[in-house]
Amino acid sequence: MIYRDFKGQKISGLGMGMMRLPVIDGDDSKVDEKQAEKMIAYAMEHGVNYYDTAWGYHGETSENVAGKFLNKYPRSSYCLASKFPGYDNSNMPKVKEIFEKQLEKCNTEYFDFYLLHNVYEGNIDDYLDPKFGILDYLLEQKQAGRIRHLGFSCHGTVDIIRRFMESPYGRHMEFCQLQLNYMDWHFQKCDEKAAYCREMGLPVFVMEPVRGGKICEAPDEMREQLKKMRPDESDIGWAFRFIQTIPDVVVTLTGASSLVQLQQNISIWEEDKPLNEEEFSRLL
Repeated sequence: MIYRDFKGQKISGLGMGMMRLPVIDGDDSKVDEKQAEKMIAYAMEHGVNYYDTAWGYHGETSENVAGKFLNKYPRSSYCLASKFPGYDNSNMPKVKEIFEKQLEKCNTEYFDFYLLHNVYEGNIDDYLDPKFGILDYLLEQKQAGRIRHLGFSCHGTVDIIRRFMESPYGRHMEFCQLQLNYMDWHFQKCDEKAAYCREMGLPVFVMEPVRGGKICEAPDEMREQLKKMRPDESDIGWAFRFIQTIPDVVVTLTGASSLVQLQQNISIWEEDKPLNEEEFSRLL
């Protein structure tokens, strides 16, 4: 496993996202716990030490799964990330209630990484409204050691990120989680967002590196050209090598929904093989 440095801490380059765990009978709220347990065990055995969950994942059950199975390992052996669900504006007055419940569901006394979830055009005004006391409360929890590192995720524009960073939140943000992949590099202007984070000295954590699996299979013409450059690289390998080329990326989340997918992803992250300029350009 490749590791990256975050403030002197060694973080696995690949993190296990817990938004697309295997489910029973196609019901997203019914996680197949036997399979999830096997996946977490495999990840732990193969050096993955970053696990990302959230309040809303799997019908608000993902945090319970994380707490149930990660608790079998020493707490110092992994980093746990969760998020305040501000994507739903009705949650803004409930930061204390939700945070306390999240600790309970995750069966932990602290979060290594805690994020303001999905800062975007539809909720930034509420996030920044001091009447909700969100920032003040989370800073109190950080002071108490119940949050180790505070950051935010964003699906909004670079202007939203800039506005957020120029607000009172900005000086307390330690990382930014972005949807970043070669399809969205220009389409959703990921290049501008990554460049702004670099300018601000803000480490990037990556979500949706393969767009929920939608870019795992390149078009035939593109695949033929890529095979000439790297004959042994898989389609998903190209997606991850693209991320390995971006400066300042600390962790890339895999949303694997089966043990086989997780095994494949982990095998790719055993080596750091960033793209050269020609290879990088060919993907765009």
